[in-house]
Amino acid sequence: MKEIITIQVGDYANFIGSHFWNFQDELLALADDPNGDPVFKSQDLNMDVLYRTGETQQGILTYTPRLVSINLRGSLGSLSSSGTLYNEVAPTPSDVMTWTGKVSTQSSEPHKKNLFLQSLYEEEQKLNTANEINNGSQREYQDRELIESLENSVQFWTDYSKVHYHPQSLYELSGAWMDVEKFDNYGSGRDAFSWASYGEEISDRLRFFVEECDHIQGIQFIVDDSGGFSAVAADYMENIADEYSNTPVLLYAVRGPDSHKSLKSKKRTISGDLHDAISFSRLSSYCKLIVPVGLPFLNESEASKFLHIKDEKPYHSSAVYAAALHSISLPFRMATVGPTTNASVSGAVDVNGVIQMLSGQARQNMVSILDVTMPAPALSGGQNKQSFLENLQSLTPQISEDIEDVHAVEYMTVQGALGSEGHRASVSEVKDMIDAAFKHADIRPMFCHLSAALCPLPIPLPFPSIFGDVVGQHGELMGTHITDSLSKGSLDVHSIPIAARLRSNCAVLPLLESRLRNLHRFGIERGAPGAQLLRSWGFEKEELEEMEEMLSKMVAALSPPQLSSDSD
Repeated sequence: MKEIITIQVGDYANFIGSHFWNFQDELLALADDPNGDPVFKSQDLNMDVLYRTGETQQGILTYTPRLVSINLRGSLGSLSSSGTLYNEVAPTPSDVMTWTGKVSTQSSEPHKKNLFLQSLYEEEQKLNTANEINNGSQREYQDRELIESLENSVQFWTDYSKVHYHPQSLYELSGAWMDVEKFDNYGSGRDAFSWASYGEEISDRLRFFVEECDHIQGIQFIVDDSGGFSAVAADYMENIADEYSNTPVLLYAVRGPDSHKSLKSKKRTISGDLHDAISFSRLSSYCKLIVPVGLPFLNESEASKFLHIKDEKPYHSSAVYAAALHSISLPFRMATVGPTTNASVSGAVDVNGVIQMLSGQARQNMVSILDVTMPAPALSGGQNKQSFLENLQSLTPQISEDIEDVHAVEYMTVQGALGSEGHRASVSEVKDMIDAAFKHADIRPMFCHLSAALCPLPIPLPFPSIFGDVVGQHGELMGTHITDSLSKGSLDVHSIPIAARLRSNCAVLPLLESRLRNLHRFGIERGAPGAQLLRSWGFEKEELEEMEEMLSKMVAALSPPQLSSDSD
């Protein structure tokens, strides 16, 4: 088995991760449900790639994500950092006192479980057995109450998590009685986080999961790079690069819509531009492939044409990004099957295979674009052969649209595609229709790897109500609006077809060029207005010039060749 360890750093990264693990939990539950849809029972997916088995002191078997989550103290809401399974008692402070000065104590009331978390707890305690015998309408009313509660009460990523975590998974940075809004740039992360103080403890968390792996295939990093957590992640990744040099790291650099707010002063604008340049440079130094994720206005993007997103709610936008990450990572745990018309999956590939595919073809490029279509349109129908590809919309900011790149490489995953009359398309039908779509497309990549799965994306109960009224129960698009009612959630939409794609493409040049330009203009050139700020962040000119050179090489690798001139 080839295991994957997931690392989530920062608040928004954990919002995405919470949805991601809810998808996995839903897949596990549907596979065990005797009355469930058969498509979820023969998935040909090895969930052990993402999960570990264990046992409590009471001899109870556990199945928990192979995960390290890092966030500020107080970010877990009502959840204990030791999780809920093992009931480990936190160490008590020593009675030995060496400090004779004044001591101030800061405390806060513990957060109460919301209605959804209370229902999970009661269900596990078997206190609501009688309620489960009630008729369907009563149960539906209860579920709608839970969904309404989530829409109105989510503050923390744990508020909608239905997954149990291992005590080694959840790490809170101590001393985090700080204003989160001040933790908004690379320098604040460096000031608050010292690898010498925290590094060994965080490394032990990762080491715990690595040492029990048979053959680790890679590390899936999700980092909120919009503020100080990019500095925390960069230090962590630097340590990983030293200790696990042969383990490929796939990095998703994510940020929520609120992180793109326009800054009011020129000084803060320069600080934000320098943060983006430094963060991207440092993070990309320690991974094999970096995927920037997060649009300024997801609700206004083409990616949300069938969705109703409230950008002010991280609970909403993170669900879309998590769905895309789930789909992209699905082939990492697909079973390798021979050619057969009855196969439920096709195109299994591991983390390193995808990295080599996207970064090691005609040119060296370690930056990839993430696209998604959710729900994916049906494959059948004359114009849909072409529109299926056209419906893939970017979740990566600052890219060029409809640009032709003869060296482009793509890695695509299609899940639960629908064919004619709403039936689930077979894997072979998906492959044939995608091949046909590429033949009719105006812009084609040099190479595309396709992975396909019969299993659609399940919609768990705590998924937000973001589907438009044209989306049917199984994610079929009904063409016309039915009502002007509220957005649909998990009670109305049980699963959806979804397609996601990573692209190595020169369309990402505007993002890279802006990072390079801002680093030089605000931090390096003579009289740069941000030079002093960067020194306060701990960067000397020599290190900044090395970052500039690295960014220049990234830009050069993707830029079209310049025609030489015979005249001097």
